[in-house]
Amino acid sequence: MHSSPNPRAADDTASRPLCNGFPRGYPARMKTIRDPAHALARELAAIRTEFQVPDGFPPAVLAAADIVATRAPTNHADWTHRPFVTLDPASATDLDQAFCIEAAGGDLILHYAIADVAWFVDEGGPIDAEAWVRGETLYLPDGKAGLYPPVLAEGAASLLPDGPRPAVVFSVRVAPDGAVKLDAATRAVIQSRAKLAYATVQPEDLPADFAELSRRITQAEAERGAARIDPPEQEVSEGPDGALALVFRTRHASEDRNAALSLACNMAVADVLIAHETGLFRVMAEPSDHAVRRLRHTARAFGIDWPEQATLTQFERTLDPADSRHAALMLAIRRAGNGAGYQPFRAGETPWHAAVAASYAHATAPLRRLADRYVVQAVLAVAHGRPVPGYVSDAFARLPKVMARADSRAGQVDRAVIDMAEAVMLAGNEGEAFGAVVTDIGERGASIQLRELPVTARVDASELTPGDALDVRLTRADPRARQIAFERLS
Repeated sequence: MHSSPNPRAADDTASRPLCNGFPRGYPARMKTIRDPAHALARELAAIRTEFQVPDGFPPAVLAAADIVATRAPTNHADWTHRPFVTLDPASATDLDQAFCIEAAGGDLILHYAIADVAWFVDEGGPIDAEAWVRGETLYLPDGKAGLYPPVLAEGAASLLPDGPRPAVVFSVRVAPDGAVKLDAATRAVIQSRAKLAYATVQPEDLPADFAELSRRITQAEAERGAARIDPPEQEVSEGPDGALALVFRTRHASEDRNAALSLACNMAVADVLIAHETGLFRVMAEPSDHAVRRLRHTARAFGIDWPEQATLTQFERTLDPADSRHAALMLAIRRAGNGAGYQPFRAGETPWHAAVAASYAHATAPLRRLADRYVVQAVLAVAHGRPVPGYVSDAFARLPKVMARADSRAGQVDRAVIDMAEAVMLAGNEGEAFGAVVTDIGERGASIQLRELPVTARVDASELTPGDALDVRLTRADPRARQIAFERLS
């Protein structure tokens, strides 16, 4: 099975070895990855070549980055006295966000500092031109291909605690009912007090109202019928011994609470941009009826009861990511969506993100996504009563195609890595039989879901209908081709 790539792979302490995809303890007959032929490393190199994953940066880009990395903030307020902290995987060094929280009567004010990438990147310069080619950071198990050179993304522009950094601070007011409103956008120099990690952070390390603010946002999300899916993400990652393994990355409560802060900020940003008839938005339609029917069959494959009267949104809120079967189904739900995209503001049309159940903009990860840099600049302009710069408005028209291409390549890389890892694990087990359930019938045959493993495949569809149970035999597991195949036994 595949998952959307996590922009930042978690530290090793948050991962558990899998038996072909499920955490140990789940009844699976496959062993964890064994790679005596070093196929993983060899095929990862092939994936990098096939999908043209950049290897480093051109000399002109590196030279320009070295120069601008020394650029001192001159147009920023001094906020170094405020107690900002960051919260990320322990291994992350490209830190986009820092935050502090203050009470304002019954409201809470989230001061969400975002790396001021535009301060370092000159429009039309070599760094900017290279970023438009890349679109976003690509993550692979053996390293990443960054959107910006490391001297910026992991140094001068990253909100690390080793010195003051320029930032754009979005001050978001969160009401007791979870409603959000952008009070201000301020260019400021901040000083992070601590680099906190999901796996080790303690409540006393965080601002006093961190949990309450997250609770308000999450409660409002539930009340408006949002259906964001945050399953444990399946990925191939490097362990302490240097070996690669397919793992489910455990989500910590601190990670979910931190995600709520970003959600609140991006919703508040979207509202401001819509009010000023400008911006770039993340949009997504509801899953089709056909996709929902297919998901019901997938639930049956895993032995999970989905009451007939329960909608997808109602049902998915009952799933427990700590249960390996539920986690795999959550991944299937994520893949079943119509796919998110980018859309510039259109008069008379409200941009909508079905999973969020609200208007939503990407503004909080400019070190990793090109589009965010322009959204941040637009918000800065409208918040201070200035026209949005022409180059920003022009970018909004061009970015959907650029970001779609970048998202597509990231998804292809992620799928290729998982396909390759599954083939490596299954190699040598040809001839074994597995129980499966048909989840869909299409032109290319019947889509099946293995009952005991988070693996999907296709078989001959003759006389099959969605929901049918059958037995299949593994006939092929080819790591180099990144393919597995099964034949029907019943």
